[in-house]
Amino acid sequence: MQRIGVIGAGAWGTALAQTAVRAGRDVVLWARDAAVVDQINRDHLNREYLPGCPLDPALVATPDLAAACEADAVLLVVPAQFLRAVCRDLAPLWRPGSPAVLCSKGIELSSGALMTDVVRAELPAGTPLACLSGPSFAAEVAKGLPTAVTIASDVDGVAEQLVQALGTRTFRPYHSADLIGAETGGAVKNVLAIACGILEGAGLGDNARAALLTRGLAEITRLGIALGGQPQTFMGLSGMGDLMLTATSMQSRNFSLGFALGQGRALAEILAERKAVTEGVATAAAVTALARQRGIDMPLCAAVDALLNHGQALPEVIDGLLTRPFRQEQG
Repeated sequence: MQRIGVIGAGAWGTALAQTAVRAGRDVVLWARDAAVVDQINRDHLNREYLPGCPLDPALVATPDLAAACEADAVLLVVPAQFLRAVCRDLAPLWRPGSPAVLCSKGIELSSGALMTDVVRAELPAGTPLACLSGPSFAAEVAKGLPTAVTIASDVDGVAEQLVQALGTRTFRPYHSADLIGAETGGAVKNVLAIACGILEGAGLGDNARAALLTRGLAEITRLGIALGGQPQTFMGLSGMGDLMLTATSMQSRNFSLGFALGQGRALAEILAERKAVTEGVATAAAVTALARQRGIDMPLCAAVDALLNHGQALPEVIDGLLTRPFRQEQG
């Protein structure tokens, strides 16, 4: 896996392309915006999405999807709700046998499908799939600060090959066979990060945040197991690790959005100020619908969905959670 394609030149796609170059790979980064392509190639910067992070001159950006697909592995780093459309464009260009590495975290709103299901439906049959997930802020990865992630695949040997291709002294991937578990943790934690931000913004205290993180991890685990994930995955980097990072820092788009909501700002106003996608907003609706369909109790995710997508007032949402019946902790 010497040649790596990266689809999507937002903050995370650019950071992953940078670390792949640092690992000694030949990297082609696709961006839809020609101005971003020119800036990366000419100035070795992505001021729009990753300001303050100089990029390796060896990193090549392109507006040509076919050029990015001429690779031994392709990282898919576009927002979850746009992944299906991008994969349809990629399908006729795909190199047979090249793994598709899912780096977007979400659940498709229109179908309730995991990203792996979306890619399987749109890319050529037999394309090996993997998922890269874990506690990782893009700017820190781009700067070479120590980071550990999970790379999961259900195809023998693929995750291990990707670990060798992308791993460096400071970017430390661990391989796993639990593709569904890694993907579920990465998707649901964005919703819970919004919830934690709301608590922080509303000044509800550290006790409440600890309770939310703990019970939120239980929600991730319940859904993940129901979808076919392994329980131990949710105690690892792509479960608890990713949740702890995303739900406790203002670097997180989801946490910072929740913080603003907790302070009384309107969702539309917050989103209007942002260029980058905040994945948890759409995922809140998708995961709540999926949980309802599967008969899985996910009250925290449902509360975030009620606030974001159904017009319920914050005091009403909080009261609904605090008046739930007492129950045994397990499950």
